[in-house]
Amino acid sequence: MNSIDDIIAALEDIIEDSENNNNTLGYFAVLYQKVTKKVKEGIENGLFEDSARMEQLDVVFAERYFNAYDAFRKNEALTASWEKAFSISSNYWPIVLQHLLIGINAHINLDLGIAAAQVSQNKDINDLENDFNKINAILSSLVGEVQNNLSSIWPTLKRILKKTGRADDFMVDFSMKIARDGAWKFAKSIATKPPEELSAIIATRDQKVAQKAIIITNPGLLAKVVLYLIRIGERGSVSDKISNLKEM
Repeated sequence: MNSIDDIIAALEDIIEDSENNNNTLGYFAVLYQKVTKKVKEGIENGLFEDSARMEQLDVVFAERYFNAYDAFRKNEALTASWEKAFSISSNYWPIVLQHLLIGINAHINLDLGIAAAQVSQNKDINDLENDFNKINAILSSLVGEVQNNLSSIWPTLKRILKKTGRADDFMVDFSMKIARDGAWKFAKSIATKPPEELSAIIATRDQKVAQKAIIITNPGLLAKVVLYLIRIGERGSVSDKISNLKEM
């Protein structure tokens, strides 16, 4: 990976493969590609304080996802956070939003902090904070957009969201809380650590992030019932759902 265009192209390969094989791993890949395109657009329009640094961050950040994806497909060792995310790919019951949230959990809570620290090596990481927050803002807006669009496609989801009285922020608030919870603090905590200490610190963080995934996959009995009802209302094949996500 040398550029954002490389990332977009590699994600397209994963999306195409997922569509062809009805693989739910394509859900997160579609969202990630949307985020990456928005970041590219932001760079081109001067949204970020340092465009070159943002592209570098995006490349380093994405490589962690691609490495985890390849390791999972080859049945090789990978972080516990991504193992949790990828392991639900063969499970019938998680709804599309759960697949997205559990990917966000691994990639933002673990990978983004590591990438931010790496890009800020020998620099003041505080200079990156505003751009770091802008990535989360882009992600938040896209997750909200996807949720609203899914509600229009699957009536069961729309009806349940209306009954909760939180049609606009159901799951999105939760996902963003998960994504932002300690991510920047973690990035700052490892930015100045010597290389020999990083592996142990990252491993500890990885286990904590993997534990957060349990909240997404097992949110409690009442929430589970609601999610099951939504899942039953999700019509179409995995390939159809990926196609719907792409068009949103």
